[in-house]
Amino acid sequence: MPADPLHQQLASPAQPIPPDDLGEGPEDGMALCLSGGGYRAMVFHIGVLWRLNEAKLLERLQRISSVSGGSITAGVLGTRWTKLGFQNGVGQNFVREVVEPLRQFASRTIDAGAIVGGIFLPGTIADRVASAYRKFLFGTASLQSLPDVPRFVFNATSVQSGVLWRFSKPYMADYRVGRVLSPDVEIAVAVGASSAFPPVLSPVEMHLDPAKFEAGSGTDLASSEYRSQIVLTDGGVYDNLGLETAWKRYRTILVSDAGGRMAPDADPEHDWARHALRILDVIDNQVRSLRKRQVIEAFKRGDRTGAYWGIRTNIADYQLADSLACPFDRTMALANIATRLQKMDDGLQERVINWGYAVCDAALRKHVDAKLPKGQFPYPRGV
Repeated sequence: MPADPLHQQLASPAQPIPPDDLGEGPEDGMALCLSGGGYRAMVFHIGVLWRLNEAKLLERLQRISSVSGGSITAGVLGTRWTKLGFQNGVGQNFVREVVEPLRQFASRTIDAGAIVGGIFLPGTIADRVASAYRKFLFGTASLQSLPDVPRFVFNATSVQSGVLWRFSKPYMADYRVGRVLSPDVEIAVAVGASSAFPPVLSPVEMHLDPAKFEAGSGTDLASSEYRSQIVLTDGGVYDNLGLETAWKRYRTILVSDAGGRMAPDADPEHDWARHALRILDVIDNQVRSLRKRQVIEAFKRGDRTGAYWGIRTNIADYQLADSLACPFDRTMALANIATRLQKMDDGLQERVINWGYAVCDAALRKHVDAKLPKGQFPYPRGV
């Protein structure tokens, strides 16, 4: 007898991932992807959202897909969405509802205290990070408090199945394990899982009732063994641009990449701890490079429309006569901020926000809407 097609697929090293629906090809609509990168990404994406709001594109988004540090920014945007007060396409309360709480959060160091407490006190490091998100940003709001449109998707990585675990208002799911409809999971927990940077902030564990999974969902791992305990790590391990859950669905994709880049090292460390960290950097660098290549090549072929911009982009590459003044040596200094949840002073925050705003402005005017008026730095001192 011929082999079962499902088993043939699962035996292959390259497995197609089921789309959100069974329609053919992407549908019209615009999605935004926010990468990881700790506070560096969180603050960079503030500037990006600021520019999108002024350009009247924020309200038009159908989906916002995020990982890691980008999920912190997206979580605040999602929980405050109904308070933005959109008028003529612009959220009038954006600064008060999004910028100010994120900037206040960026003035605190979260990871160091969580690590020390997780080692010496009851509870895990991941629990303490989620507690900080709960205390300072999200309260006890759950995924069910998010708007229906845009759809917010917080992406984590399943340590058990090795694929994406997504959190959203309609459902949370791992395509191999199955999905839970209308999950009543706190946003603090979802963002905590999405930003559980390995090795120190990872993993996050959730204990679920297997009976809550939708009947017939999942493929080869749809069993109580995988459904009762969910073990997750940072979404960037699987997809550090937050691309997949937007790419499969929409034709216009905006990608904001604040991720790091592995520096060359002629004499890498050989002790197990630092060597392991170096290997993680190699993996992250490769995943990011492949995802970025996927985006750029699709734009060139015309398969998708939209724009990609990165914290390491040279703004001169957009070849705009009037791009905002952002010297490459200064923006690269911002790009090299460590991937931490570590306090940023006000001046550094403003420079990173300005840079996110400026490079988003250039990308939008070059690749999305050439008639869009030039923006102005949110903080006039510039980058």
